[in-house]
Amino acid sequence: MAAGRGEFFQSLLVALERKPAICPQTGRKPRRGRGKPCGGREPPKPNGGQARSRTKKRSPTAVSMPERSYQGPVTQTKEAVRRKTKASCCGKSFIETLPSEIQMKIFSYLDSSSLLSISHVSKHFYQLANNGVMWQKIYMSEFGSQIWKPKLDDGAVEEDPIEVEDKSVGHWKKMYFKAVAGQEVIKWRRELRPISLYTGLPIKTEWVLRNLNVSWDLKMCDCWGRETTLQQSRAYFFESSVIVCWDGSIFPNYHDITNIQLHGVRKEILKNCKIKKPGWRSLILKLDVKAQPGRLIGKDRLIKLMLLPPGVVIAIWRGRNRVAFIVVSLHFHKLVEKSLLGSSSCPYSEPVDRPPVDDSDPEYGLHGYTLHFVLHTTGTAIMSRGYRNLSCHPAQIQRGLVELRVIEKSNLSQHRSLSGNIKLPWKSEALEGSVENCCIMSLTLLDNVRKPFWCVSSPITIAMSRQPLSFDYDGEQFVMNYYNPDGQVKMKLVWLKEQRQFFLISLTVYISVLRVNKHFSTDY
Repeated sequence: MAAGRGEFFQSLLVALERKPAICPQTGRKPRRGRGKPCGGREPPKPNGGQARSRTKKRSPTAVSMPERSYQGPVTQTKEAVRRKTKASCCGKSFIETLPSEIQMKIFSYLDSSSLLSISHVSKHFYQLANNGVMWQKIYMSEFGSQIWKPKLDDGAVEEDPIEVEDKSVGHWKKMYFKAVAGQEVIKWRRELRPISLYTGLPIKTEWVLRNLNVSWDLKMCDCWGRETTLQQSRAYFFESSVIVCWDGSIFPNYHDITNIQLHGVRKEILKNCKIKKPGWRSLILKLDVKAQPGRLIGKDRLIKLMLLPPGVVIAIWRGRNRVAFIVVSLHFHKLVEKSLLGSSSCPYSEPVDRPPVDDSDPEYGLHGYTLHFVLHTTGTAIMSRGYRNLSCHPAQIQRGLVELRVIEKSNLSQHRSLSGNIKLPWKSEALEGSVENCCIMSLTLLDNVRKPFWCVSSPITIAMSRQPLSFDYDGEQFVMNYYNPDGQVKMKLVWLKEQRQFFLISLTVYISVLRVNKHFSTDY
């Protein structure tokens, strides 16, 4: 009796000093009156209950009921944790753990732009987003009614052309975007159909470029292989050309530049916000600076201008090798196509549009030209004139050049004054200035059917003549010359000190005979 009481009080003291057990499966303390503790051991009972429990048999029902009531939820929790842990270890999202049929059903509710965006998430999403069945449904829902199908006889069995042809992977996706791009090209080409009688160029060129959010990026590569891409800072539109400027402090050194690439970029505006994301890039111009170094065309007290043909001007800080800004002059002729229809590595190839051959005309290709000539700065126009019925006699063809005399030096009625000084204003961040004796020339020469034949937009400089050009004017006389493999432009000017303005007394355009023969299918 005494021994039994001693064992009881000793076990009671041990139980009081013991801390509450924590279940290793749930991480919580067991509640009183609900099953037994997680350890599986029952607490000691008073009055020798521990000894009696060894001899007393427990019924199966009494043992199994508490275990089922507690172990059931724990088993489900372990299974859910195991699935989540396995998915997280494999790097999969919740949607990737679903069956493929459910995933395809979810993706079928997305539109084309959403499918294109979600395909960049992972390889699995890329495979789902490029499913041919989904793109076929998208294509047929938007363009299916525009597909022409031949009429079959009554006895012929109509077959689905989609089932007959063996479509490759991604066929319907390519067809959809090709159709979307084709519709857009047809739309803006329709806007370019009206032609200006004054310039011979599409009237809405500037409107189309602005409406399509077209801009121009400049990519430069240095001698160490590092590439720098710059977005345009400003653009100045004129009658037949646009001047694009880049400035900033991230230019490489001028002597380190190896090549320059000019791309046309169309930026897409998102529907829900005003953020612009870059779209298609089209290569317009690529220059090898080391193979064709620049030529000095002007300077002031802060910068000097280097010209890289056909129309790239690089401004360098004087006394330093750093680039201040870059200016590019682009002619409107096929500028929309060049900015949109080329690729990132290949420029747009202009189709050949030759006039019909006229064998009855012995001087075919030597007359009927129309010239639109503009001199301007980055802000204002200095001169803008149009000339028609320009011609050349076969005897005037010399040194492989066809001579078109626009303004005769001896005809005083043709002489024109220039409204403003010949200078090129510039601005770079907080500094600004102007380079004297330099401006932009935009020339558009049309053939006998008023189609663009030779188009030029490039900086041009004025220099003092070493010999007298005309005795009809009393003042300093200057010349402005431009050279190109396809032709030349020569101008003669006189500075009238009292009127403080320039007079253009001679303008002659020379065209390469090779270009004339190729365009008109002649043999001069």
